[in-house]
Amino acid sequence: MTNRRRGPIPPCDPAFEPIVLAWRDYLERVRASGGRPLRMAVEREDGLVSVFDSLAPGKDADPGSTYRMIERAAKFLLWSRGGWRIHFLGPDEAGRRLKAEYAESGPRAFDARVMGGVYGRPFEVVLHSPATFPEAREARHFPGGHLRGFRIGFDLGASDYKVAAVVDGEPVWSEEIPWAPATEPDPDYHFRMIQEGLKKAAAHLPRVDAIGGSSAGIIIRNQVRIASLFRSVPPDLFESKVRGIFERLAAEWKVPFEVINDGEVTALAGMLSIGEPGVLGVAMGSSEAAGYLDGEGHIPGWLDELAFAPVDLSPAAAVDEWSGDRGVGANYFSQQAVAKLALAAGLSFPSDMKLPERLKEVQGLAGRGNIPASRVFESIGVYLGYAVPWYEVFYGFRHLLVLGRVLSGPGGAAIVDKANEVLSAEFPETAARVRIHLLDEKSRRVGQAVAAASLPEIQGDPR
Repeated sequence: MTNRRRGPIPPCDPAFEPIVLAWRDYLERVRASGGRPLRMAVEREDGLVSVFDSLAPGKDADPGSTYRMIERAAKFLLWSRGGWRIHFLGPDEAGRRLKAEYAESGPRAFDARVMGGVYGRPFEVVLHSPATFPEAREARHFPGGHLRGFRIGFDLGASDYKVAAVVDGEPVWSEEIPWAPATEPDPDYHFRMIQEGLKKAAAHLPRVDAIGGSSAGIIIRNQVRIASLFRSVPPDLFESKVRGIFERLAAEWKVPFEVINDGEVTALAGMLSIGEPGVLGVAMGSSEAAGYLDGEGHIPGWLDELAFAPVDLSPAAAVDEWSGDRGVGANYFSQQAVAKLALAAGLSFPSDMKLPERLKEVQGLAGRGNIPASRVFESIGVYLGYAVPWYEVFYGFRHLLVLGRVLSGPGGAAIVDKANEVLSAEFPETAARVRIHLLDEKSRRVGQAVAAASLPEIQGDPR
């Protein structure tokens, strides 16, 4: 399988193999061989089903490469949509291998274990004939955008969380509060820290009518299913104190209280800023968060956990420390990516320097014209340029909103400029369809908290 690249190469990662180029070559090979249907679907809560239709070779001279692309597409579908069951209709050999690899003893055991835990069902891959393959069944709801009243919004990240006091959609106070949730085993710490931030915001309002929040991780119906913020909490305490932490906070405040995934709030912030739907939001912070609003402004209720979705096929691609997989988004669009690329660029850091401080150091160097530091952000821009058309395979969007700490300072503009350069050189059709938006500096840092404040609907006029 070849990757015919005409566009730029990441200066700090010349081994990068964009998966979208391999997918394009795969489809060309399939059509030349006489394609046949390839159908995959993932099933999640309440019998909801997301279907992905493509093609498999009619006569396959390279089944190994075929499986490689099918498996990567299946993994992207799984982490973008979420689900406890993969439905498969395609080459028999690929189906059997997919079933074996996404088992508790297979190389994708992490994916199976996490999805099974999120949805409370044993994970499985089911092989189908055309007659038994399920129909799509999606859920859509309108998110947020409720601006009236005195509101609090918060956005929970790995190194700090943002909280804002908002009056009729305008922030009157905001603050970034440092914390260290990922290394703290006591869930009372998390509850106390969030509560303190809410109280700080409330002090700037005459009353509190509603509270909305965003959090890294998988949040379903205000419940935490899995989140790296709570990775040090023992399982028994997670069940008793973390899963329902937002419900406990809601009971304390006694106002409408809604929390969703931070990526979904990113997309909401984009729609509120741009004024149009069809938004894929990507937040580059401690990891990669994403969220999607379709062309009608609905949230489909997908997971959008693109931190675990593959973007790089290189056998030398970085290994994700949590999932153990290579080439997934967390190592390309995050503080982790900055640290990885900075070392490759020849920069060095004290061994005890944490990722947020390393990011600040690289941003400071880039701001002073340091060439190796600037190449770090150019590399992320190249990654992004190749990711956009790959994301288009699974999402229908016209606007890509990028924000998060990695986009702060001059590095943000460098990332967007390089991404547009890749699109113009390699994917002119995508360049004509999709516009990349970079929020202004203030909105980048606290925009999610402000957008989150608009999530809860208040019955009646809060005035």
